[in-house]
Amino acid sequence: MGTESRNPRSIGLDKMTAREIVRLMDEEEQAVQRAVVAAEEKVAVAAEHAAEAYQRGGRVIYVGAGTSGRVATMDAAEMVPTFGLDPARFVAVVAGGPAAEGRAVEDAEDDEHAAIEALNNLGLGRKDIVIALAASGQTAFVVAAARHASQKGVWTCGIANNKKAPLFDHVDLAILLDTGPEVLTGSTRLKAATAQKRVLNAISTTAMVLSGKVVENLMVDVKANNQKLRERCVRILRDLTTVSESEAERVLAAHTWNVRQALAVLRANEIAS
Repeated sequence: MGTESRNPRSIGLDKMTAREIVRLMDEEEQAVQRAVVAAEEKVAVAAEHAAEAYQRGGRVIYVGAGTSGRVATMDAAEMVPTFGLDPARFVAVVAGGPAAEGRAVEDAEDDEHAAIEALNNLGLGRKDIVIALAASGQTAFVVAAARHASQKGVWTCGIANNKKAPLFDHVDLAILLDTGPEVLTGSTRLKAATAQKRVLNAISTTAMVLSGKVVENLMVDVKANNQKLRERCVRILRDLTTVSESEAERVLAAHTWNVRQALAVLRANEIAS
């Protein structure tokens, strides 16, 4: 496997200076860019399916183990404050359960039954889609989840960093992120995980744009749960209307800092005047 093979450029890693290590890691990150660009067309297809699932009331369910699971958890969690989503709409199923989201539970990735049970407990249905991630492409938990979802007629996408990944045999759409061997042999939290996170960023953000959760390039459904985000809401409203800062604050406060509602009111007033 490419992700498990030794990188010839880093064989002397233990003899390098700090600057040499950092420079080598930066240079190796160029492989991430190449891998993501090569996968653009398929990533766009995945984003379209995610948008369709959301619009029909379904869920985007990520499945992963280890680092891939934590990458998936991060992306799912960020959908709530960024787009004002119910946390049940983007879900991460991680080998080892919630405990594995903050620490490694290495043996959990071999448990095929747990993957099937987790999807069944979610009530997986055809409105949903499953996006399965595994750097190796052969993690038992992830492959079992993808296979089970496909057998239930659920659309599936597999994301892996190795060619001929077994995961690809059980999904509707296979996305290869060929990032090659890591600087630290087998440490797929490096290039492989970075590429996975970039692809999930693209899938989830594009899906939300296609679903009307963005106006121009502004997150009009952001949850204003702190001062920084309230200030962002004011800037969004001012960018999309002609109101002053104080007026934007007043209208937002009157609508519980809901940018979309405040924007609708202001635009209606502009039309009326």
